[in-house]
Amino acid sequence: MMPAARESLLDAACAALARRPWAAVRMVDVAAAAGVSRQTLYNEFGSKEGLARALVRREADAYLAGVDRALTAPADSRERLAATAEWIAAAAGENALVRALVTGCWSERLPALTLAAVPSATAVPAQRRADGPLPSPGDLVVLVRDRAVAVLAGPDGGTAEAAELARCCELVVRLALSCVAAPPGEGGVAGLVRGVLHRQPA
Repeated sequence: MMPAARESLLDAACAALARRPWAAVRMVDVAAAAGVSRQTLYNEFGSKEGLARALVRREADAYLAGVDRALTAPADSRERLAATAEWIAAAAGENALVRALVTGCWSERLPALTLAAVPSATAVPAQRRADGPLPSPGDLVVLVRDRAVAVLAGPDGGTAEAAELARCCELVVRLALSCVAAPPGEGGVAGLVRGVLHRQPA
């Protein structure tokens, strides 16, 4: 299947999930919305579970891509970390699948997925990847922390500096995640991060 058609199916599944619980989403309706046959949908994803896993994997990838955009913005380290925290909180606030991924709280409206790998039902590389283990909330904290350290660490940073940067980056990620459960007041998540990092070197 062409990547564009696969994306259309995932878009259709995402739109269907926004309107009704996953248990009520029908494969035939997803296929019709994407303009393909139900058999084509099954050929691509193998099952409704395979479709759900591919959708969750895509949302995780988009979440991490947003982290990368925030980290590479033209600003100093504090502002890039503040932007990253804002993205984490906003992405989780706007997207139920991202919120479930980063918090581990899967509502009854969402697919009931195991984070462990499942046997792949298809030879399509993209689906084989989706059938692999899905990231846990702890995995995502580490992924974002390590991305931040890789981008922000200067070439001259020693072991002690790298360890301190990793601690700061993880603190920012966990602070942003706390704002998903309890949204901050005036100043928002970026204001909280700036306050926490006030004494850190830029």
